[in-house]
Amino acid sequence: MNAVSATHLVLIPSYNTGEQVYATVRAARAQWAPVWVVVDGSTDGTAEGLQAMAAADPGLRVWVLPQNSGKGAAVLHGLQQALAAGYTHALAMDSDGQHPADLIPAFMQASIARPDTMVLGRPVFDASAPLLRVRGRRVSNWWTNLETLGAGVADSLYGFRVYPVAALAAVMQRQPWMRRFDFDTEAVVRLAWRGIKPVNLDAPVKYLRADEGGVSHFRYGRDNVLLSWMHTRLMVEFVLRLPALLWRKARRLPPFQA
Repeated sequence: MNAVSATHLVLIPSYNTGEQVYATVRAARAQWAPVWVVVDGSTDGTAEGLQAMAAADPGLRVWVLPQNSGKGAAVLHGLQQALAAGYTHALAMDSDGQHPADLIPAFMQASIARPDTMVLGRPVFDASAPLLRVRGRRVSNWWTNLETLGAGVADSLYGFRVYPVAALAAVMQRQPWMRRFDFDTEAVVRLAWRGIKPVNLDAPVKYLRADEGGVSHFRYGRDNVLLSWMHTRLMVEFVLRLPALLWRKARRLPPFQA
């Protein structure tokens, strides 16, 4: 299947994933058009390879950022381009082979059926998943559930998702965060604060070994500090807005803009 959409696109931020990015892009293109890739200052030569692929494929577009600014920054660049081109929704997926490209059509159809929602992947782990990361995300999920008053976000970190473009771009443009590893979690919290409900769909996640082409830029110390700082910021803001949020929720009024 290779569906073509005028409203929904696939958005792939990429940074130094080597040859794996080509397989990811080919798999996504086999399922959907258009597919957009934002190369976030990669130094591994893949920008040139992706541009060559795009030159031969009208369903593929590539942007190359001059320096590495983080996943969220790359996604924001893609969102701004999507808004300018008239797209309403973007399915974000990683370039490292962890996400299931064959589920792109199912996630897109769920979004098309309910365009006022965010369609979130609920990860199904196999034996390749590092136990420390599986356990660690439970902590983030607990905080996210608290910060969103139990809005129903099944997983706060899995990046295979369909976002409403205008809402997410507006959220990101209003504050300086969400540019690096804090992007995925803060995106769902702030969208939930805007009243955008989650739709959770199961999706497998695979952690490729180095000999399989797997590349990970996650750093336990650095990125866990970043997540802790993010949840601290969100909790402070959550507490400040909680009385008004509860009042509006009791009266079924739209929540404040995040």
